[in-house]
Amino acid sequence: MTDLETLRTALLPDEPAQDVVDRSRHRLQNRMLGARRRRARPFVVGAGLVAAAAAVVVATLPATPAPPPPRAVAPAETGPAVLLAAARVAERAQVGTGKYWHSTTKVGKETWEYWTTTDGQEWYRGANTHGKAEPTPRPRPYRLTGTEVTLSQILALPTEPSALRNWLENGLKTLPESERGTAVLQSLITLVSTVPSPPAVRAAAFRAIAADPGVHALDDRTVELPGGGRLVVDPATGEVDSSSVFLGADGKPATNANGDTYAVSAEWTDDLPT
Repeated sequence: MTDLETLRTALLPDEPAQDVVDRSRHRLQNRMLGARRRRARPFVVGAGLVAAAAAVVVATLPATPAPPPPRAVAPAETGPAVLLAAARVAERAQVGTGKYWHSTTKVGKETWEYWTTTDGQEWYRGANTHGKAEPTPRPRPYRLTGTEVTLSQILALPTEPSALRNWLENGLKTLPESERGTAVLQSLITLVSTVPSPPAVRAAAFRAIAADPGVHALDDRTVELPGGGRLVVDPATGEVDSSSVFLGADGKPATNANGDTYAVSAEWTDDLPT
């Protein structure tokens, strides 16, 4: 051995035994593994708490309700209460049935009646028939806005007031504009008094009359019409009782030579007098 090797051997410590090295390495690995676990645990636990808290919040928050669908707003009804009450009664009524549409007209001391079937046959009773109903050679046509209409057309009329008024106005385009308002009003009165209108059409006609700015209530049964006419209505039955059913072109009540106004009533019936 050289002097240098002898010197190095004297200065270096002896090599540790192998079992000492293994134990030291094992302790070191355990400490490193424990440190990693201690650092990871708070993160895992924290994440679980956050998730649980979020679940609680979601579970306890009320569900946002869906917005309700828009609701149609019915237009406000205006006009004399007696006509609006008659309209409500009319629309709840059952469709009239019977073999004959029976109408009665009175003016002064005169009275005449007609019985008309849906297929166009007609009978008449008046002062010259001596109390008997006699067949007429030609049935009277139903008339609205100055033109003849069939029963099927009456049954198919609009059941909304403004649409009904528009339908009537369209049939009056040949009239002077100054006369159209009165003619429409006369047609509406005809629909509630003299022709076999179905309940929904009668209700629409009552509301259209009520909405006319020239119609005003005089009492709980009577309304005044433009031009001075009057309409008497039973609000309990929705029936037109009397007075000014027929209007002249100027809107004034039609009268006979003595100044008497007309009263009209009408209904379905199965009876024909013999």
